[in-house]
Amino acid sequence: MLSVQNLTVSFGSLDLLNDISFLVNEQDRIGLTGKNGAGKTTLLKVIAGILSPTKGRVDRPKELTIGYLPQQMSVSDSTTVMNETLTAFSGLISLSEEIERCSAEIARRKDYHSREYLELCDRLSETEEKYRILGGGNYLADTELTLAGLGFERKDFTRPTRELSGGWRMRIELAKLILRKPSLILLDEPTNHLDIESIQWLETFLSGYPGAVMLVSHDRAFLDNVTNRTLEISLGKIYDYKVPWSEYVILREERRTQQIASFRNQQKMIEDTERFIERFRYKATKAIQVQSKIKQLDKLERIEVDEEDNSVMNLRFPPAPRSGTVVVEARNLSKSFGIHHVLNKVSIVITRGEKVAFVGRNGEGKTTFSRVITGELDYEGSLKIGHNVKIGYFAQNQDELLDESITVLETIDNVAKGDIRTKIRDMLGAFLFGGDDVDKKVKVLSGGERSRLALVKLLLEPCNLLVLDEPTNHLDMRSKDILKQALMSYDGTLIVVSHDRDFLDGLVTKVFEFRHNRIREHLGGIYDFLRNKKIASLREIERKDRAKVDAVKEDASSNKQKYLEKKEYERSLRKLRRKLEDSEKRIGEMEAELSEIYKKLMDNPDPADSEALYLKHEELKKELDEEMNNWTDYSYEVEEFEKTSDEDEISEN
Repeated sequence: MLSVQNLTVSFGSLDLLNDISFLVNEQDRIGLTGKNGAGKTTLLKVIAGILSPTKGRVDRPKELTIGYLPQQMSVSDSTTVMNETLTAFSGLISLSEEIERCSAEIARRKDYHSREYLELCDRLSETEEKYRILGGGNYLADTELTLAGLGFERKDFTRPTRELSGGWRMRIELAKLILRKPSLILLDEPTNHLDIESIQWLETFLSGYPGAVMLVSHDRAFLDNVTNRTLEISLGKIYDYKVPWSEYVILREERRTQQIASFRNQQKMIEDTERFIERFRYKATKAIQVQSKIKQLDKLERIEVDEEDNSVMNLRFPPAPRSGTVVVEARNLSKSFGIHHVLNKVSIVITRGEKVAFVGRNGEGKTTFSRVITGELDYEGSLKIGHNVKIGYFAQNQDELLDESITVLETIDNVAKGDIRTKIRDMLGAFLFGGDDVDKKVKVLSGGERSRLALVKLLLEPCNLLVLDEPTNHLDMRSKDILKQALMSYDGTLIVVSHDRDFLDGLVTKVFEFRHNRIREHLGGIYDFLRNKKIASLREIERKDRAKVDAVKEDASSNKQKYLEKKEYERSLRKLRRKLEDSEKRIGEMEAELSEIYKKLMDNPDPADSEALYLKHEELKKELDEEMNNWTDYSYEVEEFEKTSDEDEISEN
């Protein structure tokens, strides 16, 4: 299907890929693995034809079509979901426009027997035939079905793309790729911004896809569920394993163990042989044996142990300046994008030294709230940033905000001030940008390398509040561990947005769950939160939420059909609405009471009084959490009852 022959890709004196060769066959599901900067993204770009190799070639059959999903997306901010998705059919749309032009011209002309008129008719016929063969009559329906399969509702089709989070933008790009139906799909970190539903959909789609797939991912479960072959890139070489990720890890360790054992055995044999030759070299009685041993060594194929890349970055955050006790305090804060409500009257308090996690589905407002805290977005309600709080922000798209036209060294030199400028090269070296790497243009860096560079920028100025939005997206396993250790030692306040359970474990002591435009506080670490939710992983939050909604929908529909008469239905709906209103009133009262208790705790230094107030504060918080759960359940029921009524009216009409 596709052949890579003696491929070498060099940047300056560095051979990123050195004389590699392999085949991609139909139905192959290939996972590319290797540390950040090993050349995974570069290899995908070479195969896609975006980059040219220094040496070697990629043989692509004429009938082969390639679809490439990059790490950095380029979704327009000036269009809608549907219009952006339809760019996948630019060729068909051009044919449609040509058909319209030809038809209009034919209708206008009266010279029915002229040569120009006949040629125009022929062109129209040929264009219509080509349009039909390419499936032009169905592309609008296919687009709607694909978007619906990826979780978009019909009302989202006309929604501006600028309102979408990274995960939903990724779905648009996936939709465009799917609709093009290439014979080879290339995916670079496709799960970075996806929630569990879209990941599961993508796994199912790729598993049943009739063409070949090659992907880069640091999601082990995703690789195991999708791939049947693993290509490891290390120090410019490539190692081919005909197994998924988990089996590859075992085979790789076994191969290296066997390789080392064979190498040691061979070295011992060589030493013994050389000693024999040296001992009996000048004895006539042993001359024949000595010559035989010499020939044996000359013919011997020497075993070499593959080099391992054990380089790691060295990360330590500078001491945090002391801030006030309250770092972030939000009261009844709301945020909307047009008619789309993201946050609705949320209230949270984050105090000095706390390390907290923001979790929840894509689009629930985690990034939005992070940007509100950092001052990038306006809002309604109250937000107070504490005394002497200095914010360091790592955006979800931080790597995209870097200037691609300058070098690694220039990137840091442009923002460094004072004495720190004398230590720039040392800092870059600690983040694995050594030697000639500092002279690389940012545009040639991998996603992981860009993330490391963004972290260097974050370290240039001491801060006491770190807001990190998906900081591990492009980092390899080893870099994730190092970042986690550095954050655990950090003495400031930390807010981290992440779905990575292992990364959050032992790092955070409080979890804020974003759900249905609200924020719920959960004390304890990430595993405490998971146990309380009775789920196995962070991403199962999304699955349970969706399952609950579906269950309510099914139940409401069946109940309506079986036993709900109209009067009974209206009576039940009024009762639910009263419950919802009463719940909202209680929540407001409890939040106000909590605020008063908190102020008293801050103002009253008496330990005896403070202890009683603290106990009351904690008890009231538990009651508030229970009432928030009730409010959510009432909201679901009201919504589903109203939907049932609408469906009834439609069916009667």
